[in-house]
Amino acid sequence: MIRKLLRKVFRRAAPGSDSAPALIPVQTHGITAADVSHAARKVCTVLQEAGFQAFIVGGAIRDLLVDQTPKDYDVATSATPEEVRRLFRRARIIGRRFRIVHVMIGQEMIEVSTFRALQDASTTSTDAHGRVLHDNVFGNQHEDALRRDFTVNALYYDPSTEHIIDYHHGVADLQQKTLRMIGDPKLRYREDPVRMLRAVRLGAKLGLAIDPVARRPIREMAELMDNVPAARLFDEMLKLLLSGHAVKCLTELREQGLHHGLLPLLDVILEQPMGERFVWLSLENTDQRVSEGKPVSPGFLFATLLWHEVLVNWEARKARGEHTHPALFEAMDEVLSVQGEKLAITRRIAGDIKDIWALQPRFEKRAGKAPFRLLEQPRYRAGWDFLRLRAQSGEIDMELVDWWANFADASGHEREGMLSPAEPGTAKRRRRRRRRPAGGGARGNGEAS
Repeated sequence: MIRKLLRKVFRRAAPGSDSAPALIPVQTHGITAADVSHAARKVCTVLQEAGFQAFIVGGAIRDLLVDQTPKDYDVATSATPEEVRRLFRRARIIGRRFRIVHVMIGQEMIEVSTFRALQDASTTSTDAHGRVLHDNVFGNQHEDALRRDFTVNALYYDPSTEHIIDYHHGVADLQQKTLRMIGDPKLRYREDPVRMLRAVRLGAKLGLAIDPVARRPIREMAELMDNVPAARLFDEMLKLLLSGHAVKCLTELREQGLHHGLLPLLDVILEQPMGERFVWLSLENTDQRVSEGKPVSPGFLFATLLWHEVLVNWEARKARGEHTHPALFEAMDEVLSVQGEKLAITRRIAGDIKDIWALQPRFEKRAGKAPFRLLEQPRYRAGWDFLRLRAQSGEIDMELVDWWANFADASGHEREGMLSPAEPGTAKRRRRRRRRPAGGGARGNGEAS
C-alpha cells in the first residue's frame, strides 16, 4: 500500500512519467558514440552482450548536450553489483548507503550503479529527519528514472543505438534553461539534503534557473545540512568551489541561506569589507584558472576562505603577549579544528593549508639568510600567490609582494644588494662551547691552554 502511494506521489509530481519515455535519435540530439568515453562504451557493450540493460546516464549526457566536457562517466544497468563485478577483471564494489561498482578500463574509472527501485518504508532505512541511510533495493529503468534528482540528470544514452531515453523532459528543460526537480522537492531534500547544494552548483554550472517549486523550500530546509556526514559535505563543497563558477555558487548560497555553518563564520567574514574582498578575489582567481584549464589547489582555496578566521585569532593571541610563530600555529590548529566539525578536510589538504599559512610571517624577513631559505621552500610559489591576494585585498602593502617578485628573479649578486640591513641587537653572537675533560684544566679539543 505504501509503495503504491509513493508511486502516485512521484508520478503526480513528475508530469509525463506515466507515459513511455521519449526516444530521441542522434539526428536530433547530436551525440554520437564517438563523442563519449571509450571506457564507458566498453562497459555498456560488455554488460549488454551479457544480456543486461546498460546505459550511460546522468551528468555526462547532460554536459554533452550543452557542449561541456564531462569530467567523468556513470553507467546504469539492470545487473546487480555482484553480476557487474564478475564481468570485469578490475572491478570492486564500494559503498554502504548505495552499493555501486567501480570499473577500471585502462586509466579511466567508470562508476556503475544498478537500477534503483522506488522507496518505501519497508525497504528504506532513514534517520529521524528523513535522510536515506541505506538503499539497495533494485528495480527497473522506469523506477530508476523516478529516483533521479533533477530532470536533466534522468537522461539515459545507449551507445549501441545512439538514442537518448528521456523520461522527464530533461532535454526540453535544458533547452528552456530550467533546473527542475523530479517529485516533491521537500521530500527529495529530506531524503538527501545535499541536493540543495547540488541544485545551486548545477544551476550555476549550466546557466539554469532553479525552478521556483524547487527553490522555495531550500531556505526553510537549510538546517537539514547539519545532518549530512562531514566527509560527504566536504566532497560536495569541493565540487562546488572547483566548478569554475564558485563566485556565482557562493552568491546563490548566500541568497538561499545555505552558507551558514558550511564554512564556520563564513557569513560573518563576508560581512567584513577586507574579508569579503579577499574571499571574492580568491574565488574569481579560482574560476579563471578553471576556465583556462589550469590546475587548481583545494588546499590553496580553503586556505584563502579560512584565512581571516586565522588572522583574527592570531592577532588576538599576539595582543595577549604570545610569540608570533607559536601564536600562528595555535590559531591555525584552532580554526581547522572548528572547521573539521562540519567539513572533514582530508589530512593532505589540511597539510597544504597549514604550509601556506605558516609561510606568511616569513615573508616579513628580508635580511640575512632567511630570504634565501624561503625561496627554497616547496610551497614558496603558493605562499607568494597567497601573499599577493592579501595585498590586493588591502590587508598588506603591495610593496612587499613586489620585493619578493624582484628578489626571486634577481641574480645572486643582485639579491645580496636587495637585503635589508640587520636590525640592531638582532645579530646572534654565539661561540661554540668547547668541552672540557672531566678533570678540568685542558680544553676539550686537546689544545694547551
